Amino acid sequence: MKKSVIIMNPESGKAKKLSGYKEFYDILRKYSYETEIMFTERKNHASEIIENLPNDIDLVISAGGDGTLNEVVTGNMRRDKKLVIANLPMGSTNDVANMYGYTKNMVKNLELLLSGKPKKIDVCSINDTPFIYVACLGDYIDMAYNTPRELKKKYGKIAYIMYGLKQLRNKIHTYDVKYTIDGETHEGNYAFFFITNSSRVAGVNDIYFDMKLDDNKFEVAMASAKNKKELLKLLVMISTRDIKYVPGITYYSTNNFEIEFLDPPKTSWCIDGEEYKTATTKFTFGVEKCMKMMTPKDNLVYLFEGEEME
Repeated sequence: MKKSVIIMNPESGKAKKLSGYKEFYDILRKYSYETEIMFTERKNHASEIIENLPNDIDLVISAGGDGTLNEVVTGNMRRDKKLVIANLPMGSTNDVANMYGYTKNMVKNLELLLSGKPKKIDVCSINDTPFIYVACLGDYIDMAYNTPRELKKKYGKIAYIMYGLKQLRNKIHTYDVKYTIDGETHEGNYAFFFITNSSRVAGVNDIYFDMKLDDNKFEVAMASAKNKKELLKLLVMISTRDIKYVPGITYYSTNNFEIEFLDPPKTSWCIDGEEYKTATTKFTFGVEKCMKMMTPKDNLVYLFEGEEME
């Protein structure tokens, strides 16, 4: 029998609705896995758990939201021997899970990942702190980490909208920045910054039409918007065309990006839905292909290089 560990966030929305885990054990046994479920008890506990697992574990399943997956990836990065991981979505937004082609049915999702394919994935970093799909900064971005947990439990995705409506302001903060990309230095004034390794962000699908999760690159999109009217216009255009060709968006695909804010940002960066607190105004982004993730087969051709339609 192979060995697997499920690292589960008991506070995630779907975990609280489970009456038991017998079906999980049965399915994993069908795929020849002997399984242990380990529950997180505090922030960053998932990182600690995977970091201290023995090397003979064949599969580690992150059962929670995007934040739990980020913790699992972060802990795995600290290991000398990286373990194969998988994502079992149980949160309220689950951008990563939707991109991979998971459904709303947890049992079906477990079958999808176990019958999937282990693929090497790019892991991005901001000042050496890993993130799996997005690092972003700007007004309203704090909805991801400041929306009260009680609202998210009760209303799911709608909770973010409810919180966001309270944060609406006429004036949008903009930032003078200096940035270096592929050895060239530029200056500009922007309101929003997105560094991503995902085709889906904040519940919006197909932001990028041709991104790959294993090309050793990430996408950089910096938006100029000085008021709500300009912001809404940008959002409409992004929803109807490739973001690379939207006026007001500065776009790059790269594996090295440095940015310096000439004035301290008004808000924190958000990485994979969680707040990234720091006092620095200089940020260096990188990417490394260093671990494998069990991935459902349906979307492989869209997400990875060299895959062909079955």
